[in-house]
Amino acid sequence: MPDAKAAAPDCKVCRHFHITWDAHFRYGCRAMDFKSQRLPMLDVLEASGQPCHYFQSKPRQT
Repeated sequence: MPDAKAAAPDCKVCRHFHITWDAHFRYGCRAMDFKSQRLPMLDVLEASGQPCHYFQSKPRQT
């Protein structure tokens, strides 16, 4: 059985991920409109037991 964390998409390459100005909640997700102390994918996985369904890869920059 594959590890759920390994199957979860990486927030750092998601277009909805951003770094906030809030020192206590440094990481944010625009798609789900929340901030977190850790990567949002970990909170989503912990709360729902499933990987994030809003993941979209960032467009490639040339």
